[in-house]
Amino acid sequence: MLGWALIFFLLAIIAGYFGFFGLAGMAAGIAKILFLIFLVLLVVSFIARAFQGRSVL
Repeated sequence: MLGWALIFFLLAIIAGYFGFFGLAGMAAGIAKILFLIFLVLLVVSFIARAFQGRSVL
């Protein structure tokens, strides 16, 4: 799950780059939402792995 969160986090960053610089207006809104969603998923997966006693990284 952590791998998927990181992949989608990177995709959101790339979409954000294009959206924030005016290449696609609608992509900016989607990128902001994806960025926040996958940032939350990343933090949740870190916390879940910490409670399971496994290494975070």
